[in-house]
Amino acid sequence: MVDILAPISVGELFDKISILEIKLKRLVDPEKLAHVQHELSLLLGIASQSGVADTEGIAPLLATLKGVNTAIWEGENQVRDLEHRGVFGKAFLDATLAVHRLNDERAATKRAINILTSSSIVEEKSHARVRSKVVL
Repeated sequence: MVDILAPISVGELFDKISILEIKLKRLVDPEKLAHVQHELSLLLGIASQSGVADTEGIAPLLATLKGVNTAIWEGENQVRDLEHRGVFGKAFLDATLAVHRLNDERAATKRAINILTSSSIVEEKSHARVRSKVVL
């Protein structure tokens, strides 16, 4: 078995942890759950050992990140359900746009975590913010 250790931002570490915590509550397959638990355990150990989990002021950002990732999970499920049913009207567009906005909030929260913890790696968002009018 090969382990690959790669440097990531503090925000990315906690993003991954929050997603794994969500998966732990929502997956039912025992094998998948075992994989998720293993990875989560490793990443929690890194967060604990580094001390970044104890950074003053980080708890509200972590709660926001988990809430946003939960909303993204639910939004993606909604988009997939609508697609599966062949519903591509206003409901599909609204759900898709909501996921885009949530991803922007996710990126902003990860950035705030990176700044708060003085992460040596800071991710940069590169998507243009465009407000467009959609006519159905």
